[in-house]
This record gives sequence, structure tokens and C-alpha cells, in this order.
Amino acid sequence: MDLDSSTTATEFPLPPFTLAPLPHLSDYLPSLPSLPNPIDCIPFYHQSAGFYIASSDVILRHIVFDLSSSAPPSPLIAYHRAGPRRTVRFDPSAVRAAIVTCGGLCPGINTVIRELVVGLWEIYGVRQVFGVPSGYPGFYSADPVPLDPKMVDSWHKMGGTALTTSRGGFDLGKIVDAIERHGFNQVYCIGGDGTMRGAAKLYEEIRRRRLYVSLMGIPKTVDNDIGIIDRSFGFQTAVEMAQHAINAAHVEAESAVNGIGLVKLMGRSAGHIALHATLSSRDVDCCLIPENDFYLEGKGGLLEFLDQRLKKNGHAVLVVAEGAGQDMIPRTEAQKEMDESGNPVFLDVGAWLKTELKGWWEREHPDELFTVKYIDPTYMIRAVPANATDNLYCTLLAHSAIHGVMAGYTGFVSGPINGIYGYIPLEEVAVAKNLVDVKDHKWAWHFVSMTCSPQCQKHK
Repeated sequence: MDLDSSTTATEFPLPPFTLAPLPHLSDYLPSLPSLPNPIDCIPFYHQSAGFYIASSDVILRHIVFDLSSSAPPSPLIAYHRAGPRRTVRFDPSAVRAAIVTCGGLCPGINTVIRELVVGLWEIYGVRQVFGVPSGYPGFYSADPVPLDPKMVDSWHKMGGTALTTSRGGFDLGKIVDAIERHGFNQVYCIGGDGTMRGAAKLYEEIRRRRLYVSLMGIPKTVDNDIGIIDRSFGFQTAVEMAQHAINAAHVEAESAVNGIGLVKLMGRSAGHIALHATLSSRDVDCCLIPENDFYLEGKGGLLEFLDQRLKKNGHAVLVVAEGAGQDMIPRTEAQKEMDESGNPVFLDVGAWLKTELKGWWEREHPDELFTVKYIDPTYMIRAVPANATDNLYCTLLAHSAIHGVMAGYTGFVSGPINGIYGYIPLEEVAVAKNLVDVKDHKWAWHFVSMTCSPQCQKHK
């Protein structure tokens, strides 16, 4: 069938799909009461038809199909849509909610905390909300901090996390014991992939003990490497802030004789920040990411490409994600260890590249001027407050989380799937990765627009 020449609407049946299970407290506490949603009592807002989300409202994970294929499509995955339910499983007056932030910093953490507190207070009438200091260890090693809307009012204007954070210290038994001891029955875990893996274990232990506790995760990683959801909060702020570093590198390179501006951006396993910042900047000559191997020496290598750019333009700008080229950097035995979150210790690819570039120029052009300006804006980027787009996103994430927890769902993550907010099982998010698809058009645009030599990168 030639769909391009069709002048009439063509109908196609929806392929079969599997609805991902969404854990609920009633799975192991069947006698939980159902209560009217307190939103019904808000005097200044009247719900329109369709305001409350039904259990039959779902979102497809994949929405792109090849209609010309004769092969039967693989079963699709669908997730429950996020939002307020008509009934809730918590009496607001009996709720004791705990909020914890774990792992590294990211723009927007304080916004999520603020909106969780304000949403619980103003939407559902909850009055006992606590912050857990110092990450997961804070459950059993620190006193919870009472939070209210007045205290968190301006937190969204601050970078970092007002609750403080840490890596490691995850002791499953001690944390769940502390949750019981403090009487928490709602737990909101904000963090990256390591935090989500920990949250999945906490949910399983809470379920094993048959506790009346709903636990959920709000994914935070500036690298944008958490799978299934469209993006993680803080990513767009990071791309915006990376422009300042790239602009500075461009000015430095352009102002020198044979100048190279080298910028290292965050991205341990995924090069999303480097790629998006490169495409946004228009001043980058080459972008190196973990998903695509590259080589330095020989025909079509990075050094040959940079030599050509310097001869043509007199300067070049190179952006590299922190996880790129790690297998090329010499390591000692001590440098092969894991960090507190269980991630491999990464060496500084920017400093290594700077040394390699200087050595190459001294060998090949010993009598010519050459400058490499290396900029690492990592801590400047991750410590800033969220921009307007991420602030809005953090608000929607927090409110989606509250609606799901109040409805009795547990062991889930809230996030946008193809632009629609949904609830995803924690165990799926804990293992799903979002890597740059080097076969996608966006990666191809990098070559077309940024004129990076395609030979110096090994296509997979």
C-alpha cells in the first residue's frame, strides 16, 4: 500500500499490548478502606468531567510504527496514567510523609521537595511531612526535619538540596526499621539510578513485612540516563548552563593562534548533555560521547581531523562527555575501584585529552604556536537552581507522585512517557537505561551541522 499517495483516511487496528503491573497496598493489605478524595472539598476548585483518572487510562511506551511491515508487531507495553483518583487509601490526618534526597546534586531537587510539601499540605491536607537529612543513612542516623509550606517557600530558587545528601550507606534493615520507628507511611525517594535500585529493595522489604507504607521514587539524574521516561529533571537546565562553558571555550580558542577549546560535560554512560549542548551551541567542531568509540592516531582519527580544522579555521572547539574514551586512558589498580554508589570510578578524560593534544602538537608541529584551554563546568552546572522549564517539570513530577501515593499505589516511579505522565514499576526503572541512539537522526545532525569528521568515530 502506498500510504504517501492515499487521499482517504486509513484505519489500522491497535497492536496487542501488555499493561505493566502497578503495585498497590491492597495487594497485601486487602482490607484497606477507600475514602473520598479530599480534592472534592477544595472550595475554590470544581472538578470537570474526566478530572479523575481511571484505572483503564493507559499510556503506550512505544508510539512509532512501521505500517509497511508484514511481520506481526511485538507486544507493546502500556503503563497506568498518572493523576488524581476518585478515592484515596490514606486519611490525610494520619499521614506521616518522609522525603529523602540521595546521590549527587542536580538542578531542581529543591523544587521537587518544595512541591511535595506544598502539594501534600494544600491539595490533600496532610500536616505531618518530614525531610530525611543526609540521604539513605539519614533514616537511621539523623532526626527527621519537620517541613511546612512556609519553610520551603523559596527553596525552588536555591541550588543543591536543602535536606543534604550522601552516597552509599544503604542498609536495608536499618532503613526499614527506622521507617517503622518514625511511623512514616509515605516515603518519597529522590535520586538517580542507584537511588532507584535502593528504593526497589526498600519496597520489596516493606511488602515482605506487610507494612502500611507506600514508597515511590522520583528519578533524578542530570545525565538523563534513566530509561522509559522522556527525560529526568535538571537535564534541560544542564544543557542551558553548558552553553556558557562552550561559549567561553569558543572565545578562548578563537582568540589564540591554533587554539583549541576543550569542554568536558557530565555523562558517565550517556552523552545526552554533550550532544544536546553541541547541537544548541552551533560553535562545536566535534562531540565525543560514551556510546560511540573514537580513536586518536591514524587516518581519519581525531588528531587528523583537528589538524584539518586548525588549518582551515585557525581554531576548534571539542566537547567530550565524561564517560567517553575511558577504555583508552591508562589506569592503575587503585583506579579500577567502584565509588560509594557502586559505579566505576571514571578518570578525567578532559585532562587526558589535553595532555594527548599537547604531545601530538609538539611532535607534529614543534615550531608552531598552540594552545589548549580546558574547561570543566561540572560542579557549576549541577549546583544551579532549575530553570523555568525544569521548575515546571519538577512541580508536575511531585504532584503526580502525591496523587499516586494517596491512591495507595506503591513501588512506582512517576514520569512522562511520550509527553503523558504515568506510573512505572520501580523495578523496571531501576534497570532501564536511556542511551544516545547513534542510529537516530539527532546523532546524524551532529555530523551534518557540527562538521565533525565521521571517520574519527567508530560507528556501531
